[in-house]
Amino acid sequence: MRLCNDILNAAGWPYWLFFLLSVTILCFLFFRRERRIRKITAKEITRQQSLVYLEMHAFQAQMDPHFIFNSLNAIHHYILTTSTDLASLYLTRFARLMRSMIRNCNREWINLEEDVEALELYLQLEQLRFGPQFDYNLEVLPEVFQQVTMIPPLIIQPYVQEAIWQRLLLRPEKTGGHLKIIISRDKDMLCIHIADNGVHNDTLPPSDASFLKGITIAAERLEAINEKYNLKASVKEEDIYNDQHEPDGSHVIIMMQHVSSRLN
Repeated sequence: MRLCNDILNAAGWPYWLFFLLSVTILCFLFFRRERRIRKITAKEITRQQSLVYLEMHAFQAQMDPHFIFNSLNAIHHYILTTSTDLASLYLTRFARLMRSMIRNCNREWINLEEDVEALELYLQLEQLRFGPQFDYNLEVLPEVFQQVTMIPPLIIQPYVQEAIWQRLLLRPEKTGGHLKIIISRDKDMLCIHIADNGVHNDTLPPSDASFLKGITIAAERLEAINEKYNLKASVKEEDIYNDQHEPDGSHVIIMMQHVSSRLN
């Protein structure tokens, strides 16, 4: 205390000026801290609202009226012309897919096993409808433990849907289409590969708005979740070429940091 008094006297500062300066500095630091906290809080609220908005629209995009109408129309066709057994199978899978979509629409994370199950149901329904136009192979490699690997729902399906409707079904041969989906792990990264031998992008007609919407929302959701959790997520699209260097399909690679249920 004596030392402080000596310093003030030596500097020629009166006590009231030192006190006022100290209070001013403390108030400045306090208000600066409060402003930073409010800014961070507002940013977090905006991000959460954005995620809720995107999740709602992702659900709406997946519940595409065309897909629902076409599925019900196919069931009706099977009842009238083919067999009630096939109609029952289609209806059962359709109901399970709808239940899965509704259950997952408001969840930020689900385990990979649930997402793969919904994706398999969707692929089965489309293959029942289009028969020989395409087949598919969905494989989860052994290093990926589906029950404990977490993934945002409704991310993979829009890219699969685009591959079927915008490439495979537009093949002029109307047969021989193939879709291959492989989910693997590279160190701490989860890798989803979606490859098809559909028509090349340059030959596509103008894209349907509903497919573009689904892809756009999936990309925006992935970006928002990436910002929140630092998933190092990315989506890469590239063309596939045959031995003669001619376009022979498309390849989509979705990558994100592996998230375990233990960390969720």
